[in-house]
Amino acid sequence: LERYPDPYQVPLKELVAKYRGHNLTPANIFVGVGSDEAIDLLMRIFCHPGQTDEILITPPTYGMYKVCAKVNDIKILSSPLTPDFDLDVPKTLETVTEQTKLLFICSPGNPTCKAIPLEDIEQIASSEKYSGLVVVDEAYVDFTAPGQSAVSLVEKYPNIVVLQTLSKAFGLAGIRCGFCIGAPDVIQLMNNVKAPYNVNALTSEVAINAMKSIDTLEKNVKDTLAQREIVKTKLEALADIVVKVYPSDSNFLLFRVKDKALELYKTMADKGVVTRFRGNELHCDQCIRVTIGTPEENEKFLDLLQSTWKELTTNQM
Repeated sequence: LERYPDPYQVPLKELVAKYRGHNLTPANIFVGVGSDEAIDLLMRIFCHPGQTDEILITPPTYGMYKVCAKVNDIKILSSPLTPDFDLDVPKTLETVTEQTKLLFICSPGNPTCKAIPLEDIEQIASSEKYSGLVVVDEAYVDFTAPGQSAVSLVEKYPNIVVLQTLSKAFGLAGIRCGFCIGAPDVIQLMNNVKAPYNVNALTSEVAINAMKSIDTLEKNVKDTLAQREIVKTKLEALADIVVKVYPSDSNFLLFRVKDKALELYKTMADKGVVTRFRGNELHCDQCIRVTIGTPEENEKFLDLLQSTWKELTTNQM
């Protein structure tokens, strides 16, 4: 550890390229401190500060796009998803301008859980109405069905970049390691602008070991998806509490309760079960997001949800 780490993480990139396929090489891959570093770098490289350039987001979506834009003094345009959390492609293409340099698509979405069809992404990438980069954030892609990753489009569309991470399906949020996959010229710009030794040697070692342990990843994903279906079924059975459970392509579920979503979230958190209140986001009135855990954690969540609801409604009476 007395030596500085490899600034370009070539061995790690080779493993990622091999696993993700689609003729990727290390030249297609940027390694960063989570995917958040890539989001920030893309804005610093492609957008002029001072509200002259723009990014476009599709709410409800991941909050860091807006945070990074504000930090970098970049104007934010919005083209909301439909109430069913689909991308409104015509409206999105009507919203962009000549100053729109980055268009963020979260797929599967956070908090929507929903993957955006590749055909929709292709429509935007191939449109003459938009000349910037399409940034597809795939933090949760390993929980989707095979063939849904926009990595398959990178070779055909040099204006598509894909963000991925080891924080979700790989279960390595603590090491802070993410990737940006795109055309070599875009990746080279990111390498030129990043800090010289942004990814430390310990993170690199753990990441390499993870990429060599795909069997473990696949087992964990399989277990999570099985538990997701169990939790979904049990939530749907709570008809006195839950109005709707949204379809999920991720490792979490978004569900709407009849009332008191914020109180439910706060009370459950105080008792040791932390979910996410999403009722203040577009199309998410009275919604809570819950991450799928172990069978024991999931049962504890379901039990506490019911007892807390009873406590809150009884107190109201």
